[in-house]
Amino acid sequence: MIPQTSSVKTIGISTGGGDCPGLNAVIRGAVKAAIGNYGWKVIGVEDGFDGLIWPETKSRELTLDDVSGILPRGGTILGTTNRGNPFKYKVRDELGFEKEVDYSQRALDNAKKLGIDCMMVIGGDGTQGIGLQMSKRGLPVVGVPKTIDNDLNATDVTFGFDTALHTVTEAIDKIHTTAESHHRIMLVETMGREAGWIALESGIAGGAHVILLPEIPFTVRKVCEFVDQRHHSGKKFTIVVVAEGIQIPEDVRQLFEKEKRGAPRAGSVANLIGDAIGRCAHREVRVTVLGHIQRGGSPSPFDRILSTRFGVKAVELIATGQFGYMVALRGESVVAVDIESACGQVKLVDPDGDLVRTAKAVGICFGD
Repeated sequence: MIPQTSSVKTIGISTGGGDCPGLNAVIRGAVKAAIGNYGWKVIGVEDGFDGLIWPETKSRELTLDDVSGILPRGGTILGTTNRGNPFKYKVRDELGFEKEVDYSQRALDNAKKLGIDCMMVIGGDGTQGIGLQMSKRGLPVVGVPKTIDNDLNATDVTFGFDTALHTVTEAIDKIHTTAESHHRIMLVETMGREAGWIALESGIAGGAHVILLPEIPFTVRKVCEFVDQRHHSGKKFTIVVVAEGIQIPEDVRQLFEKEKRGAPRAGSVANLIGDAIGRCAHREVRVTVLGHIQRGGSPSPFDRILSTRFGVKAVELIATGQFGYMVALRGESVVAVDIESACGQVKLVDPDGDLVRTAKAVGICFGD
Protein backbone atom coordinates (compact mmCIF):
# COMPACT_ATOMS: atom_id res chain seq x y z
CA MET A 1 0.00 0.00 0.00
CA ILE A 2 1.25 3.47 -0.91
CA PRO A 3 1.09 5.80 2.15
CA GLN A 4 -1.72 8.36 1.96
CA THR A 5 -0.73 12.02 1.75
CA SER A 6 -4.09 13.49 0.71
CA SER A 7 -6.96 14.33 3.07
CA VAL A 8 -9.50 12.26 1.14
CA LYS A 9 -12.01 10.24 3.16
CA THR A 10 -14.82 9.69 0.64
CA ILE A 11 -14.56 9.09 -3.10
CA GLY A 12 -17.19 8.91 -5.82
CA ILE A 13 -16.99 6.51 -8.77
CA SER A 14 -18.88 6.95 -12.05
CA THR A 15 -18.91 5.24 -15.44
CA GLY A 16 -19.78 7.34 -18.50
CA GLY A 17 -20.13 6.91 -22.26
CA GLY A 18 -20.67 3.56 -23.94
CA ASP A 19 -20.43 0.44 -21.80
CA CYS A 20 -17.66 -2.09 -22.30
CA PRO A 21 -16.32 -5.27 -20.71
CA GLY A 22 -14.10 -4.53 -17.72
CA LEU A 23 -16.01 -1.64 -16.15
CA ASN A 24 -17.12 -3.77 -13.22
CA ALA A 25 -13.58 -5.03 -12.75
CA VAL A 26 -12.36 -1.43 -12.42
CA ILE A 27 -15.10 -0.66 -9.89
CA ARG A 28 -14.26 -3.80 -7.93
CA GLY A 29 -10.53 -3.08 -7.88
CA ALA A 30 -11.08 0.51 -6.81
CA VAL A 31 -13.60 -0.31 -4.07
CA LYS A 32 -11.47 -3.09 -2.63
CA ALA A 33 -8.34 -0.90 -2.61
CA ALA A 34 -10.15 2.17 -1.26
CA ILE A 35 -11.86 0.34 1.61
CA GLY A 36 -9.27 -2.32 2.34
CA ASN A 37 -6.15 -0.16 2.16
CA TYR A 38 -7.36 3.29 3.20
CA GLY A 39 -10.69 2.83 4.97
CA TRP A 40 -12.44 5.30 2.66
CA LYS A 41 -16.15 5.53 2.03
CA VAL A 42 -17.08 4.92 -1.62
CA ILE A 43 -20.14 6.48 -3.28
CA GLY A 44 -21.36 4.95 -6.52
CA VAL A 45 -22.53 7.77 -8.81
CA GLU A 46 -25.01 6.15 -11.18
CA ASP A 47 -25.57 6.77 -14.90
CA GLY A 48 -22.49 8.91 -15.42
CA PHE A 49 -22.77 12.42 -14.02
CA ASP A 50 -26.55 11.99 -13.71
CA GLY A 51 -25.85 10.68 -10.20
CA LEU A 52 -24.54 14.10 -9.19
CA ILE A 53 -27.42 15.96 -10.83
CA TRP A 54 -30.08 13.67 -9.28
CA PRO A 55 -28.25 12.17 -6.25
CA GLU A 56 -31.42 11.24 -4.33
CA THR A 57 -32.23 8.48 -6.80
CA LYS A 58 -28.91 7.88 -8.54
CA SER A 59 -26.19 7.55 -5.92
CA ARG A 60 -25.45 4.92 -3.28
CA GLU A 61 -22.67 3.73 -1.04
CA LEU A 62 -20.62 0.85 -2.39
CA THR A 63 -19.43 -1.80 0.05
CA LEU A 64 -17.24 -4.85 -0.37
CA ASP A 65 -20.40 -6.95 -0.63
CA ASP A 66 -21.60 -4.79 -3.53
CA VAL A 67 -18.55 -5.66 -5.63
CA SER A 68 -18.40 -9.33 -4.69
CA GLY A 69 -18.76 -11.52 -7.78
CA ILE A 70 -18.77 -8.71 -10.37
CA LEU A 71 -15.27 -9.34 -11.79
CA PRO A 72 -16.48 -11.50 -14.72
CA ARG A 73 -19.64 -9.49 -15.42
CA GLY A 74 -19.92 -7.30 -18.48
CA GLY A 75 -21.57 -3.88 -18.43
CA THR A 76 -21.49 -1.72 -15.30
CA ILE A 77 -23.35 -2.03 -12.00
CA LEU A 78 -23.46 1.78 -11.87
CA GLY A 79 -25.17 2.24 -15.22
CA THR A 80 -23.94 4.66 -17.86
CA THR A 81 -25.07 7.23 -20.40
CA ASN A 82 -23.53 9.21 -23.24
CA ARG A 83 -25.99 12.08 -22.77
CA GLY A 84 -25.08 13.13 -19.23
CA ASN A 85 -22.87 16.19 -19.74
CA PRO A 86 -23.76 18.45 -16.77
CA PHE A 87 -22.48 21.49 -18.66
CA LYS A 88 -24.85 20.81 -21.57
CA TYR A 89 -27.56 18.65 -20.04
CA LYS A 90 -30.41 17.92 -22.43
CA VAL A 91 -33.95 18.43 -21.08
CA ARG A 92 -37.37 19.09 -22.60
CA ASP A 93 -39.28 22.27 -21.93
CA GLU A 94 -43.02 22.51 -21.28
CA LEU A 95 -43.70 22.39 -25.03
CA GLY A 96 -41.65 19.24 -25.51
CA PHE A 97 -38.71 20.89 -27.26
CA GLU A 98 -35.21 19.74 -26.32
CA LYS A 99 -32.79 22.30 -24.92
CA GLU A 100 -29.44 22.33 -23.13
CA VAL A 101 -29.13 23.41 -19.50
CA ASP A 102 -25.96 23.99 -17.46
CA TYR A 103 -26.33 21.80 -14.36
CA SER A 104 -22.63 21.84 -13.48
CA GLN A 105 -23.04 23.93 -10.33
CA ARG A 106 -25.82 21.63 -9.14
CA ALA A 107 -23.52 18.66 -9.69
CA LEU A 108 -20.72 20.34 -7.74
CA ASP A 109 -23.06 21.27 -4.89
CA ASN A 110 -24.46 17.74 -4.71
CA ALA A 111 -20.99 16.21 -4.66
CA LYS A 112 -20.26 18.39 -1.64
CA LYS A 113 -23.53 17.35 0.04
CA LEU A 114 -22.64 13.69 -0.50
CA GLY A 115 -19.29 14.32 1.16
CA ILE A 116 -17.33 13.36 -1.97
CA ASP A 117 -13.74 14.58 -1.73
CA CYS A 118 -12.70 13.26 -5.16
CA MET A 119 -14.33 11.66 -8.20
CA MET A 120 -12.94 8.66 -10.05
CA VAL A 121 -14.25 9.11 -13.59
CA ILE A 122 -14.20 5.98 -15.78
CA GLY A 123 -14.83 6.73 -19.44
CA GLY A 124 -13.54 7.69 -22.84
CA ASP A 125 -12.41 10.98 -24.31
CA GLY A 126 -15.75 12.76 -23.78
CA THR A 127 -16.15 11.62 -20.18
CA GLN A 128 -12.56 12.54 -19.33
CA GLY A 129 -13.10 15.97 -20.85
CA ILE A 130 -16.16 16.55 -18.66
CA GLY A 131 -14.21 15.35 -15.63
CA LEU A 132 -11.46 17.82 -16.46
CA GLN A 133 -13.99 20.67 -16.58
CA MET A 134 -15.40 19.58 -13.22
CA SER A 135 -11.92 19.53 -11.71
CA LYS A 136 -11.32 23.09 -12.90
CA ARG A 137 -14.53 24.06 -11.11
CA GLY A 138 -13.24 22.67 -7.82
CA LEU A 139 -14.06 18.93 -7.71
CA PRO A 140 -10.84 16.89 -7.69
CA VAL A 141 -10.89 14.19 -10.38
CA VAL A 142 -8.82 11.14 -11.30
CA GLY A 143 -9.52 9.46 -14.64
CA VAL A 144 -9.61 5.86 -15.86
CA PRO A 145 -9.60 5.46 -19.69
CA LYS A 146 -12.25 3.20 -21.20
CA THR A 147 -13.24 2.38 -24.76
CA ILE A 148 -13.45 -0.73 -26.92
CA ASP A 149 -12.19 1.48 -29.78
CA ASN A 150 -8.64 1.70 -28.34
CA ASP A 151 -8.41 5.25 -29.69
CA LEU A 152 -7.23 7.17 -26.62
CA ASN A 153 -3.83 8.62 -27.39
CA ALA A 154 -2.46 8.61 -23.84
CA THR A 155 -2.51 4.86 -23.23
CA ASP A 156 -1.12 1.93 -25.19
CA VAL A 157 -4.31 -0.07 -24.66
CA THR A 158 -7.74 0.60 -23.17
CA PHE A 159 -9.62 -2.12 -21.34
CA GLY A 160 -12.55 -3.59 -23.30
CA PHE A 161 -10.58 -3.60 -26.54
CA ASP A 162 -9.19 -7.11 -26.09
CA THR A 163 -12.64 -8.54 -25.34
CA ALA A 164 -14.09 -6.83 -28.40
CA LEU A 165 -11.30 -8.37 -30.50
CA HIS A 166 -12.19 -11.82 -29.19
CA THR A 167 -15.86 -11.25 -30.06
CA VAL A 168 -15.17 -10.02 -33.61
CA THR A 169 -12.53 -12.65 -34.32
CA GLU A 170 -14.92 -15.42 -33.27
CA ALA A 171 -17.57 -13.95 -35.59
CA ILE A 172 -15.14 -13.84 -38.51
CA ASP A 173 -14.17 -17.45 -37.83
CA LYS A 174 -17.82 -18.47 -38.08
CA ILE A 175 -18.44 -16.34 -41.16
CA HIS A 176 -15.60 -18.19 -42.90
CA THR A 177 -17.39 -21.51 -43.03
CA THR A 178 -20.64 -20.21 -44.47
CA ALA A 179 -18.83 -17.93 -46.94
CA GLU A 180 -16.75 -20.82 -48.23
CA SER A 181 -19.73 -23.15 -48.44
CA HIS A 182 -21.79 -20.73 -50.57
CA HIS A 183 -18.88 -19.11 -52.50
CA ARG A 184 -19.94 -15.68 -51.25
CA ILE A 185 -18.39 -12.34 -50.48
CA MET A 186 -19.10 -11.75 -46.79
CA LEU A 187 -18.74 -8.35 -45.11
CA VAL A 188 -18.37 -7.94 -41.34
CA GLU A 189 -18.81 -4.43 -39.94
CA THR A 190 -17.00 -3.50 -36.74
CA MET A 191 -17.19 -0.57 -34.34
CA GLY A 192 -14.34 1.87 -33.73
CA ARG A 193 -15.68 5.29 -34.77
CA GLU A 194 -12.98 7.06 -36.82
CA ALA A 195 -10.24 4.63 -35.69
CA GLY A 196 -9.72 1.25 -37.36
CA TRP A 197 -8.08 -0.71 -34.54
CA ILE A 198 -10.85 -3.27 -34.04
CA ALA A 199 -11.22 -3.90 -37.78
CA LEU A 200 -7.47 -4.16 -38.37
CA GLU A 201 -6.54 -6.45 -35.50
CA SER A 202 -9.60 -8.69 -35.73
CA GLY A 203 -9.16 -8.88 -39.48
CA ILE A 204 -5.60 -10.11 -39.08
CA ALA A 205 -6.54 -12.51 -36.29
CA GLY A 206 -9.57 -13.83 -38.18
CA GLY A 207 -7.82 -14.35 -41.49
CA ALA A 208 -9.84 -11.73 -43.41
CA HIS A 209 -8.91 -11.14 -47.03
CA VAL A 210 -9.86 -7.46 -47.21
CA ILE A 211 -9.81 -4.85 -44.43
CA LEU A 212 -11.30 -1.39 -45.01
CA LEU A 213 -10.15 1.29 -42.57
CA PRO A 214 -10.94 4.98 -41.98
CA GLU A 215 -7.22 5.73 -42.13
CA ILE A 216 -6.60 4.21 -45.58
CA PRO A 217 -8.53 5.58 -48.60
CA PHE A 218 -9.83 2.81 -50.84
CA THR A 219 -11.92 2.22 -53.93
CA VAL A 220 -14.45 -0.51 -54.56
CA ARG A 221 -12.83 -1.07 -57.94
CA LYS A 222 -9.57 -2.11 -56.22
CA VAL A 223 -11.49 -4.42 -53.90
CA CYS A 224 -13.30 -6.03 -56.82
CA GLU A 225 -10.06 -6.53 -58.71
CA PHE A 226 -8.71 -8.34 -55.67
CA VAL A 227 -11.87 -10.47 -55.43
CA ASP A 228 -11.53 -11.38 -59.12
CA GLN A 229 -7.90 -12.38 -58.61
CA ARG A 230 -8.92 -14.66 -55.75
CA HIS A 231 -11.72 -16.17 -57.86
CA HIS A 232 -9.41 -16.91 -60.80
CA SER A 233 -6.88 -18.52 -58.46
CA GLY A 234 -9.56 -20.90 -57.18
CA LYS A 235 -10.57 -18.98 -54.03
CA LYS A 236 -14.31 -18.57 -54.57
CA PHE A 237 -15.12 -16.68 -51.36
CA THR A 238 -13.85 -13.48 -49.74
CA ILE A 239 -14.12 -12.10 -46.19
CA VAL A 240 -14.18 -8.30 -45.96
CA VAL A 241 -13.90 -6.52 -42.58
CA VAL A 242 -15.29 -2.98 -42.67
CA ALA A 243 -14.67 -0.37 -39.97
CA GLU A 244 -17.79 1.69 -39.26
CA GLY A 245 -15.94 5.01 -39.67
CA ILE A 246 -14.67 4.54 -43.24
CA GLN A 247 -14.98 7.38 -45.69
CA ILE A 248 -17.34 6.44 -48.53
CA PRO A 249 -15.18 6.42 -51.68
CA GLU A 250 -16.13 8.46 -54.72
CA ASP A 251 -16.61 5.43 -56.96
CA VAL A 252 -19.38 4.21 -54.62
CA ARG A 253 -21.13 7.57 -54.72
CA GLN A 254 -20.92 7.65 -58.51
CA LEU A 255 -22.30 4.12 -58.78
CA PHE A 256 -25.52 5.04 -57.01
CA GLU A 257 -25.80 8.52 -58.49
CA LYS A 258 -26.55 6.75 -61.77
CA GLU A 259 -29.80 5.66 -60.17
CA LYS A 260 -30.49 9.20 -58.89
CA ARG A 261 -30.10 8.26 -55.26
CA GLY A 262 -27.29 8.84 -52.79
CA ALA A 263 -27.32 5.42 -51.12
CA PRO A 264 -28.76 2.00 -51.87
CA ARG A 265 -30.72 1.76 -48.63
CA ALA A 266 -30.77 3.02 -45.09
CA GLY A 267 -28.57 1.28 -42.58
CA SER A 268 -24.93 0.56 -41.98
CA VAL A 269 -21.95 1.58 -44.04
CA ALA A 270 -21.21 -2.10 -44.70
CA ASN A 271 -24.54 -2.46 -46.51
CA LEU A 272 -23.58 0.42 -48.77
CA ILE A 273 -20.16 -1.03 -49.53
CA GLY A 274 -21.60 -4.53 -49.86
CA ASP A 275 -24.13 -3.43 -52.46
CA ALA A 276 -21.41 -1.62 -54.39
CA ILE A 277 -19.09 -4.65 -54.34
CA GLY A 278 -21.92 -6.95 -55.41
CA ARG A 279 -22.77 -4.77 -58.41
CA CYS A 280 -19.14 -4.27 -59.37
CA ALA A 281 -18.01 -7.89 -58.96
CA HIS A 282 -21.32 -9.46 -60.07
CA ARG A 283 -21.11 -11.78 -57.07
CA GLU A 284 -23.41 -12.74 -54.23
CA VAL A 285 -22.78 -10.62 -51.12
CA ARG A 286 -23.95 -10.91 -47.51
CA VAL A 287 -23.41 -8.38 -44.72
CA THR A 288 -23.12 -8.93 -40.95
CA VAL A 289 -23.20 -5.88 -38.68
CA LEU A 290 -21.94 -6.93 -35.26
CA GLY A 291 -22.97 -3.69 -33.55
CA HIS A 292 -23.33 -3.67 -29.79
CA ILE A 293 -22.49 -7.35 -29.41
CA GLN A 294 -18.90 -6.04 -29.39
CA ARG A 295 -19.62 -4.16 -26.16
CA GLY A 296 -21.19 -7.07 -24.33
CA GLY A 297 -20.15 -10.22 -22.58
CA SER A 298 -17.66 -11.22 -19.94
CA PRO A 299 -14.28 -9.46 -20.12
CA SER A 300 -11.27 -11.46 -21.27
CA PRO A 301 -8.55 -12.36 -18.74
CA PHE A 302 -6.37 -9.56 -20.15
CA ASP A 303 -9.14 -7.00 -19.67
CA ARG A 304 -9.95 -8.26 -16.17
CA ILE A 305 -6.33 -7.84 -15.12
CA LEU A 306 -5.85 -4.45 -16.83
CA SER A 307 -9.11 -3.13 -15.37
CA THR A 308 -8.14 -4.24 -11.88
CA ARG A 309 -4.72 -2.60 -12.25
CA PHE A 310 -6.35 0.62 -13.45
CA GLY A 311 -8.79 0.68 -10.52
CA VAL A 312 -6.07 0.10 -7.92
CA LYS A 313 -3.71 2.64 -9.53
CA ALA A 314 -6.47 5.28 -9.62
CA VAL A 315 -6.97 4.83 -5.87
CA GLU A 316 -3.22 5.26 -5.35
CA LEU A 317 -3.30 8.52 -7.33
CA ILE A 318 -6.11 9.78 -5.10
CA ALA A 319 -4.22 8.74 -1.96
CA THR A 320 -1.17 10.72 -3.04
CA GLY A 321 -3.15 13.74 -4.21
CA GLN A 322 -2.40 13.39 -7.92
CA PHE A 323 -5.64 14.98 -9.04
CA GLY A 324 -6.21 15.92 -12.67
CA TYR A 325 -4.38 12.79 -13.79
CA MET A 326 -5.53 9.66 -15.59
CA VAL A 327 -4.11 6.15 -15.32
CA ALA A 328 -2.62 4.69 -18.49
CA LEU A 329 -0.76 1.61 -19.68
CA ARG A 330 2.71 2.38 -21.01
CA GLY A 331 4.64 -0.72 -21.93
CA GLU A 332 4.20 -3.06 -18.97
CA SER A 333 3.59 -0.31 -16.41
CA VAL A 334 0.45 1.52 -15.31
CA VAL A 335 1.38 5.19 -14.97
CA ALA A 336 -0.24 8.60 -14.43
CA VAL A 337 -0.74 11.00 -17.35
CA ASP A 338 -2.19 14.48 -17.34
CA ILE A 339 -5.89 14.32 -18.32
CA GLU A 340 -5.68 17.58 -20.26
CA SER A 341 -2.88 16.27 -22.47
CA ALA A 342 -4.74 12.98 -22.97
CA CYS A 343 -8.06 14.44 -24.15
CA GLY A 344 -8.83 15.50 -27.69
CA GLN A 345 -6.12 13.39 -29.32
CA VAL A 346 -7.51 10.39 -31.18
CA LYS A 347 -5.07 7.52 -31.65
CA LEU A 348 -5.42 6.34 -35.25
CA VAL A 349 -3.96 3.42 -37.15
CA ASP A 350 -0.70 4.31 -38.88
CA PRO A 351 -1.13 3.38 -42.58
CA ASP A 352 2.61 2.75 -42.75
CA GLY A 353 2.86 1.09 -39.35
CA ASP A 354 3.92 -2.41 -38.42
CA LEU A 355 0.41 -3.89 -38.22
CA VAL A 356 -0.60 -2.68 -41.68
CA ARG A 357 2.72 -3.82 -43.16
CA THR A 358 2.25 -7.23 -41.55
CA ALA A 359 -1.25 -7.53 -42.95
CA LYS A 360 -0.12 -6.60 -46.45
CA ALA A 361 2.78 -9.04 -46.22
CA VAL A 362 0.35 -11.93 -45.73
CA GLY A 363 -1.77 -10.83 -48.68
CA ILE A 364 -4.54 -8.77 -47.06
CA CYS A 365 -5.97 -6.09 -49.34
CA PHE A 366 -6.84 -2.61 -48.07
CA GLY A 367 -8.39 -1.41 -51.32
CA ASP A 368 -5.72 1.24 -51.84
